[in-house]
Amino acid sequence: MAKISSKYLELIRSFQLRPIRSETELDRAEAMLHQLLDASSLSAPEQDYLEILGNLIEEYESKAHPIEPLSPSQMLALSIESKGVTQTEVSRVTGIPVSTISELIAQKREFNRAHIEKLCAYFGLDPKAFIHVANSELVAR
Repeated sequence: MAKISSKYLELIRSFQLRPIRSETELDRAEAMLHQLLDASSLSAPEQDYLEILGNLIEEYESKAHPIEPLSPSQMLALSIESKGVTQTEVSRVTGIPVSTISELIAQKREFNRAHIEKLCAYFGLDPKAFIHVANSELVAR
């Protein structure tokens, strides 16, 4: 049986690795996470602890604070803003008319395959970013 390092046991004593069930536990877990991230170096057991702790935090947050996916129009608007470009620049590079880009953002026009391919190539996104199926549509099928 492998010997458990004293540093790892110290971490376990400070914050046990178990499912997070409250905002208070989340706060404690995040404090521990930041403490580990601020360390100049971590041993292999500490890295394992950090990875598991991060997974527990992510699991709790995804259940307690779910984030709805962006609609294709919101994704396009956010992508333009994040890249710090204008609709005109996107049009020039992708070959999609500015009026079409504007209509896509305003939800006055549906995204087609050509739009999705060009926008994904330009922004470096997965095509799923511009394909939105509402949960109600999935249930209806």
